[in-house]
Amino acid sequence: MLAFDRISPFHLAVPCVVFGDRHPGAPEFELRVCAAEPGPLRTTAGFSVTAEHGLEGLRGADIVIVPSWRDPDERAPRALLAALNAAHARGARLVGLCLGAYVLAEAGLLDGLGATTHWSFAEDFARRYPAVRVDARVLYVDEGSLVTSAGTAAGIDCCLHLLRQDYGAEAANRVARRLVVAPHRQGDQAQFIEQPVPGTAGDTRLAHLLDRMRASLAAPHTVDTMAAQALMSRRTFTRRFRQAQVDVSFEGGQTMRIGVLARGASIAMQGLGYSGGYDDGKGLGVWRGENHLESDVWDVSHPSKVVLPDGTQKEHWHRIQ
Repeated sequence: MLAFDRISPFHLAVPCVVFGDRHPGAPEFELRVCAAEPGPLRTTAGFSVTAEHGLEGLRGADIVIVPSWRDPDERAPRALLAALNAAHARGARLVGLCLGAYVLAEAGLLDGLGATTHWSFAEDFARRYPAVRVDARVLYVDEGSLVTSAGTAAGIDCCLHLLRQDYGAEAANRVARRLVVAPHRQGDQAQFIEQPVPGTAGDTRLAHLLDRMRASLAAPHTVDTMAAQALMSRRTFTRRFRQAQVDVSFEGGQTMRIGVLARGASIAMQGLGYSGGYDDGKGLGVWRGENHLESDVWDVSHPSKVVLPDGTQKEHWHRIQ
């Protein structure tokens, strides 16, 4: 991981706490903090850090993380850009968290690819690097050997995504539990929403409904019965649910068991397969992302093993509709 002068302590800490700390049941990593420039590195919080390695520490690394950048208007040093290009050329995966995407783009590594960065800098990023397809709406973009994330807390999601890809969902979940964060937020989840989710269970009728549903995931629910409990029309309920950004989909008015999680967590096919399903043994699959189905009904009675898009081996359910 790179460190530089005037780095934010938070951005410095995110990869360290995911890959540098030891987490029971999770793999151990050799984390090297590599200074992009000589001397003690000042942080934005008023203290300094000293890295044991310089840019030579990037040699042999499987993953190189640029945790941010101090100023989008400042071009990264030539030596740093050259080191990143060399790492990419030998097959390392490069990750730009938050404004770190600027550094990867400046190195020419993102040309022709999709990327994201902090939403407030996305317009400037797109203007400065027109060859990059920037998407300010998402938490992170994975282009294989090049990964970028949105700002601040999205860096945690991105690091957990990397861990999940290489070592599976269980390892990522163990780390997430230790950090007390959501185990998985899909990359294409919005960076922020205009209409905030109710903050507590007592704020709105929808919040009350969500509390009841969380407590009764094994019970059958329909869109109509949920709308009635929330004292809303079917149309209003569906719209409010989507505005709240709760990751769940409905299939017509059929009776189904659905898993409802708090804002900030994702419900994916493998999760719903065990927490919910139709009374006839079929499950509701919710999968968000490019080239993936938005909402479908899956037969969970005869699964087969496949490698999912995140690299995890899971049971595959056959789509019915």
